[in-house]
Amino acid sequence: MHQMGVTSGTIWARGLKRACDILGSVILVIVLSPVLLITIVLVKLTSRGPLLFVQERSGLRGKPFRLVKFRTMRGGRIPDPKEIVPLDHPEITSVGRIMRRLKIDELAQLINVLGGTMSLIGPRPTLPDQVAAYDDFRRQRLLVRPGITGLAQVYGNSMVPWDERILFDIAYVRRCGFMLDVSILLRTVLVIVVGERRMTLPFQQTKFRSYVSPPTGYGDA
Repeated sequence: MHQMGVTSGTIWARGLKRACDILGSVILVIVLSPVLLITIVLVKLTSRGPLLFVQERSGLRGKPFRLVKFRTMRGGRIPDPKEIVPLDHPEITSVGRIMRRLKIDELAQLINVLGGTMSLIGPRPTLPDQVAAYDDFRRQRLLVRPGITGLAQVYGNSMVPWDERILFDIAYVRRCGFMLDVSILLRTVLVIVVGERRMTLPFQQTKFRSYVSPPTGYGDA
């Protein structure tokens, strides 16, 4: 097995990041309250079903928690946790399609951030059965709290292969810091404005490739 890495030992990674998560979430809830209220009304008026989609995910060091999103699909649909849902999926509501494009559905996760199970920025939380299949190298992405947005999300998200996203996540874990979080936040805004496709960049074409040395055979089918 590849030897486990460690998170950045900066003051930011050790505690200041959590304080900023709390303050940032409170500010975002206040500033975005009109958007949140409009979203709540539109979800309830345009389709039957619960306001929130709730699913168990794995968080810091693999600990399970209940992730929430604003529901974007028809209420009577039984979700398949392993299904990849493109923006043009027929079960996505018309309002849900706009919410997904603008990442509004993810804003419900401010609840998770305030509760301490997530961070504003970090690797996206994955399903427990995916985590169960991780080797030591991949488990490094669990060494920080998962985030609403993250390094992998602003460099392509679903436009790049899963194993490549994990490389971005591990690079983030090893270089976690204030300036990196600020850059991810700014790039998130650009992704929302111009779309994921135009912001996609393969891992090996970024500066982050120098932070991670995957084990031999990593990513082989």
